[in-house]
Amino acid sequence: MKKIISILSVVILSASSFTLYAQATISNKEEQIKTALLAAPEEARDGAHVYGFDETGTFVTLREGTNDFICIADDPNRNGFEVVSYHKSLEPFMNRGRQLRAEGKTSGERSRIRETEANNGTLKMPEKPATLHIYYGQEVTYNAEKDALSGAAYRYVVYIPYATQASTGLSLKPNGPGHPWLMFPGQYNAHIMITPPRPSSN
Repeated sequence: MKKIISILSVVILSASSFTLYAQATISNKEEQIKTALLAAPEEARDGAHVYGFDETGTFVTLREGTNDFICIADDPNRNGFEVVSYHKSLEPFMNRGRQLRAEGKTSGERSRIRETEANNGTLKMPEKPATLHIYYGQEVTYNAEKDALSGAAYRYVVYIPYATQASTGLSLKPNGPGHPWLMFPGQYNAHIMITPPRPSSN
């Protein structure tokens, strides 16, 4: 079932202006690119490579990139809203996941296959810490005039393959709201999780 994201519409009644939100699917190329880029650091947006979806729902390149960042637009066929940006050194890992998903592999199968391939060297993982930025939410509105989202939250995932608590000094669970912690320690996909508390306005 296609999910929906609200797009800002403005109507003027009498002498007052009222903002209404009309439900619509973000499907056109321009808006896919704009919303995908919101997941990336601001200084990296101009040159980021952007993936998205064509009118048939096929995963395609929407814009070629010139820097080290890759962004992915929200998938209209998945529940909730999610756009991501990540360093290009993560692309082999991310692309392999997409390939396995397309083959119908389950989440568990994808994880086991990528683990085997990373451990035997056929799947190249980042040699240095590499960050994935996720901008997500269940009820998200897009203000086209301001090029901004509301109702969405950030999460940061810093991949450090095979990192451990001993090698990083990190806790294996968050010590408090928004605190970083190490997930999957010692594994090929070990990563630091950082989930900032949602702004009160959301």
